[in-house]
Amino acid sequence: MNKLATRSLCILFLGILISACNPTRQDFGTVAGAAGGAYAGSEIGNGGGQLAAIAIGALAGSYLGGAIWGYMNDLDQHNTQQALESSPTGSTTNWTNPETGMSYNITPTHTYNSDIGLCREYTTETIISGQVKVDHDTACRQADGSWQTIN
Repeated sequence: MNKLATRSLCILFLGILISACNPTRQDFGTVAGAAGGAYAGSEIGNGGGQLAAIAIGALAGSYLGGAIWGYMNDLDQHNTQQALESSPTGSTTNWTNPETGMSYNITPTHTYNSDIGLCREYTTETIISGQVKVDHDTACRQADGSWQTIN
């Protein structure tokens, strides 16, 4: 990695430390996305265009990282927990968050017992400004009854 990319990543890491006073998921996503975007830009650009590629990568990464990591608030986490606990396999639970305007569809696709207890594979469709983001995850029920995503 060249010196310019290393410096960019160090500056972005400093941003993580500064936001550590009271970071949100969105803060983390924004900084992580910016770091990834800056690194990608450093690998793509060269010569005089490298600094521009780093800046563009950092800006695009921070936007995407903040959107992806920050989209689920406490209401959405609660509804996801409820869907994993009570929705039959193959049945979709959906809602729209009135605070964010984002819509969610949670569908458990497979339920099974593992060494760590009851687990469910599930699909989450998140609709953000008309764009659909699909995630496939697995969660297992913890001793306190909550569901913890394991991948």
